[in-house]
Amino acid sequence: MSEKQTSFSIKNWSEDDRPREKLVNKGRLALSDAELIAILIGSGNREESAVGLSKRILASSSNNLSELGKKSIKDLKKFKGIGEAKAVTIAAALELGRRRNDSSTLSRKRITSSSSVFEVLQPIIGDLSHEEFWVVYLNNSNRILEKQQLSKGGITGTLVDVRLVLKMALELNAVGIILAHNHPSGTLKPSKSDIQLTQKLKVASASLDVKVLDHIIVTEKAYFSFADDGLL
Repeated sequence: MSEKQTSFSIKNWSEDDRPREKLVNKGRLALSDAELIAILIGSGNREESAVGLSKRILASSSNNLSELGKKSIKDLKKFKGIGEAKAVTIAAALELGRRRNDSSTLSRKRITSSSSVFEVLQPIIGDLSHEEFWVVYLNNSNRILEKQQLSKGGITGTLVDVRLVLKMALELNAVGIILAHNHPSGTLKPSKSDIQLTQKLKVASASLDVKVLDHIIVTEKAYFSFADDGLL
């Protein structure tokens, strides 16, 4: 058994093939997704190396990092050799990657249409299993000042504090806001409460010279715009 374990150990590989050494000597672009994950988890199990285990983890998500990012800690721990610490490390690394991409998009993003709002928010709330309500705050050039999660709830809905929406708008000197929430069910039809909340925020914001420009319902593949549908 010890010989079998040794044969799977990355320590016995050629230095050029070891993920850590490869990254140092050849740069991060030289590594595959599986090799990068292998660096995160450090070791495999009795039957496979860290790279082999990482390939199997990726295969479970169709070799798609975005799909892998949707897996819970519980899902990751189902793989032999992945305990809670390794699962948390993988989840944290993928979340950092998502935030890095989100930050670079945010710094230059100008909202020109409902589709541009969808591009910003879909990676954040499009594939969640619970509902979240977000507000996008804009300056007078329609550039994003801030995105803020206002509430997080179960699959049946969320509660939104209008005062918090307006407080942040004043602090940021925003002139426009875009409301957004996701529908985990995938339906794009606004509910009666969605419409009522939109009108409530529209009236309250107008009293502070802040305009509600749109309310977007986001799902994994598509969106619904209140403004495009004439509901504002």
